[in-house]
Amino acid sequence: MISEEQRARMAENVAVIRERMAQAAREAGRDPAEILLCAACKTRTVEEVAASAALPIDLFGENHVQELVEKTDAGAYGGKPGHFIGHLQTNKVNKVVGRAALIESVDSERLLDKIENAAAHAGLVQEILIEINIGGEASKSGIDPQTLWTLLDAAAAHPHLRVRGLMAIPPADASPDETRRFFARMRELLTSAEDRHLTDSRLDILSMGMSGDYPDAIREGATIVRIGTAIYGARDYGNKV
Repeated sequence: MISEEQRARMAENVAVIRERMAQAAREAGRDPAEILLCAACKTRTVEEVAASAALPIDLFGENHVQELVEKTDAGAYGGKPGHFIGHLQTNKVNKVVGRAALIESVDSERLLDKIENAAAHAGLVQEILIEINIGGEASKSGIDPQTLWTLLDAAAAHPHLRVRGLMAIPPADASPDETRRFFARMRELLTSAEDRHLTDSRLDILSMGMSGDYPDAIREGATIVRIGTAIYGARDYGNKV
């Protein structure tokens, strides 16, 4: 059960986040309506997510396939879109395609092929983002920026995929100035990718920024910010994986 205190705290948190998002957008000369708030709800219960769905949250992001399945089947998102934002194993693609409105973490041609096959079998077009390992970290998924063009070319050959943009997570130990430079580099990559994209669909989504740095991400062009702890509080991983 979700207590009234928890509901009130989440509502207050989202109100603060929304105001900070709007302020950052205005500082950058942008329309605040351009930026979507994604609630990153890894480890959060169906009840917590369902309660937050009544708040001015635009969409929900899941890192684990089993949580996406559980919360989607339970209707926890309240009719709002669910995105897959974690590392996607190829053997779990069939559970995500068609269930996630957007797969934000595509980082290989093999994964592209698996998504294409699953989407073709389901008779749909799956929207995706290409994940960039913008900090070159060995411990993180995502592609090197120089590999982006090869992956975009490969994606353009798949009729059941639609690339909508890019996603990234800067290094956690980067300074605020360094993080902002990573965000600026992502904006430049999106602009370059849009200029040379091979299909009719626009590349207009830039998913970056989390609880500790989302205002700077917005100032540098983010269209989706993925925020978890600033909405729900510290995670209790417990038995979650």
